[in-house]
Amino acid sequence: MAAAFVGTSGYDYPAWRGSFYPPDVPHRDWLAFASRIFNSIELNGTFYSLKSPAVFERWASEVPEAGFVFAIKGGRFITHNLKLRNCETALGNFFASGVLALGRKTGPFLWQLPATYRFQAERLDEFMRSLPRSSADGAAVARQHDHRLRRGAMVDAVEFVRYHHAFEVRHPSYFCDEFYAILRAHGCAFVIADTAGKFAYSEAITTDFVYVRLHGSTALYASDYDDAELESWAAKISGWMHGGNGRTAYVYFDNDAKVHAPHNAMQLADLLERA
Repeated sequence: MAAAFVGTSGYDYPAWRGSFYPPDVPHRDWLAFASRIFNSIELNGTFYSLKSPAVFERWASEVPEAGFVFAIKGGRFITHNLKLRNCETALGNFFASGVLALGRKTGPFLWQLPATYRFQAERLDEFMRSLPRSSADGAAVARQHDHRLRRGAMVDAVEFVRYHHAFEVRHPSYFCDEFYAILRAHGCAFVIADTAGKFAYSEAITTDFVYVRLHGSTALYASDYDDAELESWAAKISGWMHGGNGRTAYVYFDNDAKVHAPHNAMQLADLLERA
């Protein structure tokens, strides 16, 4: 059955106080507040550093028990430093850092590749093969962790869930049938990303879910989406959701610089609900 999860990329932005977060809502309650507005949030802090099991457990405890999922952004040490090579231990550290605590609140994993990294078919194929497809697989990967997890490691999943993976790419060499074929072979999604024209664009559908990131239509990370643009996106997303056998859509606004993201997310969620 087709479903839409719409939210923001991250939630912990000081500039959002007063515009999105009411002044009387303390900082410690921001995630709880946002998770009652949106049915999904993309965790982007996981891209910058390894967290701890306690942090993931807190995140899971603060959002609704049902109907809410997190998207989890893969660590940049894996994507940008190692560039997907020799990353067995790094993947172990990532999945042992607390990911397994999310349980049924686990949405797709986002792997964003650097704009300077050219497409290499063999490397991408090998990396996708190494990704866990369930929390049971994730636990096995987590046991590859090393000493870097000084705040504790979690190597047992709280419950069994399926894992899904999506790839956001920016170098023009990825926008080709060979890359789309590798994604399809591994059941991974191609991230449909609006980057205000800065990077190449494609609407390739490669699996049974759709992952959309909206970084701004005219200014990267900063511009607002007007009513006509949001209606256009709602029509596209509805079409992808109801095409074929029905696809789940995950949509995240990353135009946070001027506090447009949460308001655009609310507007789009309303349009999709009415559609």
